[in-house]
Amino acid sequence: MLYRSFTPDEHRVSQLGFGCMRFPVVDGDNSHIDEALTTEILDYAIDHGVNYIDTAYPYHGEQSEIFLGEYFRKNGRRDEIFLVSKCPVWKAKEKGDFYRLLKSQLARLQTDRLDFYLLHALDKERWEALLALDAFSDMERALSEGLIGNLGFSFHDEYSVFEEILSYRDWDFCQIQLNYMDIYHQAGLTGLSTAGERGISVVIMEPVKGGKLAYPPNDVRALFSDERTMASHALRFLFNRPEVSVVLSGMSTMEQVKDNIATASEATPGCLSSEETESYRMAKQILDARTAVGCTACEYCLPCPAGVEIPKIFKLYNNLYTYGELKNKASYTKLTAAGTDQSACVACGRCESICPQHLSIIEDLRNAHRALTEV
Repeated sequence: MLYRSFTPDEHRVSQLGFGCMRFPVVDGDNSHIDEALTTEILDYAIDHGVNYIDTAYPYHGEQSEIFLGEYFRKNGRRDEIFLVSKCPVWKAKEKGDFYRLLKSQLARLQTDRLDFYLLHALDKERWEALLALDAFSDMERALSEGLIGNLGFSFHDEYSVFEEILSYRDWDFCQIQLNYMDIYHQAGLTGLSTAGERGISVVIMEPVKGGKLAYPPNDVRALFSDERTMASHALRFLFNRPEVSVVLSGMSTMEQVKDNIATASEATPGCLSSEETESYRMAKQILDARTAVGCTACEYCLPCPAGVEIPKIFKLYNNLYTYGELKNKASYTKLTAAGTDQSACVACGRCESICPQHLSIIEDLRNAHRALTEV
């Protein structure tokens, strides 16, 4: 495992971080973590040098933090790693709530401190709301009491909002979405460069775009060497950048863990050749022309009050649009039979208000329904 310097304190963190929002689950129930298998793959990751473990309050139906608390209580390895979580800022309704939320998270995680703590999924609306509630008084108190070691934020909005937040205070680090498809999306490469110029450490999320870049169409695969998996190529695109400190991967199988660790044990800043760089550019061009909906299957939109299986529908729609596979239409009929297809949508708008990608979900669902039911 290779390591990089992180925050002004110059912590040595593994350049691969374990994102704890895509653990293996039982019977497709996202809130029912497969504890035995997750323990196995976490053990392997830590044994092989991964020391950045990233979770958040809502992950796995609010079960991720609780699982990790038990995991580290049982094995006593808490001090071997940097433990990271995020403040669910949307739950704060009055002054002091940010501190109270942190205390509840520490209890769930069965720890007396978080090494790194982020204000979660900030956009313009959430940013303005937390300022109005004087969130930084709570954060400064937590820092002074040693409840958190370093403070950062994760981000989902336009670059201008990122610049506003980044300029507000002396942040220790930030977390942005980036992969070779999203170089102009949200903070993008411009945000990465800006943070790097200011000496702010950067954590990357969605490096494989919710798994989509691991299984691209054959003409995209043909652009890259067969010596590596497509997931490995996606990670190398980011490890190539010296401004990147940590790349998070939500790993759900041992195969994924081993492959990602192998990549993170050899990829260094400047590792890409000019030919490889051109391959990423061409891959983006091909995939941009074939992506119907930019859903990353983060599942923030779930549970839908009406029971609509939003990420599943978009996965079927994108697969049909990208690969032309008719089996996706057959799969959609099963959702229809279960009453969880687009026709159950009541257009309440809850999903659109919390989508990190700011998708027009209601209209996209209508388009998906038309495509998936077309004879």
